[in-house]
Amino acid sequence: MLKRFGKNPTGSRQEQIENAKNYQKGEFQNVLPTHISAKDVSMRKMLWKFLNKPKEVKPPATIPNIQTNLKELDNNEQIFVWFGHSSYFLQVNGLRILVDPVFSGNASPFKFFGKAFDGADNFKPKDMPEIDILILTHDHYDHLDYPTISELKPKVKKVVTSLGVGEHLEKWGYPAELIFELNWWDKVKVGKELQITAAPSRHFSGRSLKRFKTLWSSFILEFSDTKIYVGGDSGYSNSFQDIGKRFGPFDLAIMECGQYNENWPEIHMMPEQSVQAALDLNAKVAIPVHHSKFVLAFHPWNEPVQRFSSEAIKKDLDFVSPRIGEVYRIGQEFDQKKWWNEVAKS
Repeated sequence: MLKRFGKNPTGSRQEQIENAKNYQKGEFQNVLPTHISAKDVSMRKMLWKFLNKPKEVKPPATIPNIQTNLKELDNNEQIFVWFGHSSYFLQVNGLRILVDPVFSGNASPFKFFGKAFDGADNFKPKDMPEIDILILTHDHYDHLDYPTISELKPKVKKVVTSLGVGEHLEKWGYPAELIFELNWWDKVKVGKELQITAAPSRHFSGRSLKRFKTLWSSFILEFSDTKIYVGGDSGYSNSFQDIGKRFGPFDLAIMECGQYNENWPEIHMMPEQSVQAALDLNAKVAIPVHHSKFVLAFHPWNEPVQRFSSEAIKKDLDFVSPRIGEVYRIGQEFDQKKWWNEVAKS
């Protein structure tokens, strides 16, 4: 059980972290001053609200899903497949990329908390093909899942993650030579044509009482003919404009959208802010993720995608929100169904 908590950086890895400009006073720092919760909100108040959540935080029926066989996909197609919350699969120019996979059925180390919705946990490590690149944005349990990462190990060729997260992975048996840890604006070349750059997000880290010991990031994937933004958990900031100016336009921006609340406004975006962030990035198409799998906030389960889609239409932002397991072919027309409303009516 204790192994699930991982391990904070030590030795030469910690020495590298202490030399980083964004690591001060024993902690990684956000680009802007950031509070995990609003200043006037006590932990006791948040706990009470969490224990008295409205029933709408869970769907009334099974989440729509498609059991796509990922191992039989055409290797020449550019593909996105979502697995609920922030777990998804990308196939671009023959490279298979898996982001923040959580397939254990829980968004925590404990079975009694963070249980996945029915229909939102149908994919398992055994369903994954060989993975060229595993991207891990940060070390929170709803993004870095020990059982999943352990079971995937034989299939993973490379890991790209935020600075410090490699300590967890090595504790769990991943060879150091497979792990590429990046600070913000660091780059790594993968194969002949893919360059991955880590970029700021506005969030925090930690798998125990100690926070801010490892970094949290978003990632920019630059292929010869395609640019994709992999958004990590983030509150809104001017970093999106900065990234858009440096790297945009993006063919696809995958935006965190969900688990927000007025009690923690600086570490997660409201859906309208997620739309604005995609516009700041100069995204041709945006996909909202970080919703519809776990209860980690107080909002109705389908509110994030409802609000995101309404704001995107209002702001003339092209967006796609596939069902879990549904194939979206990047850059092609997509028959968008409002599946989130169909569940609510059932």
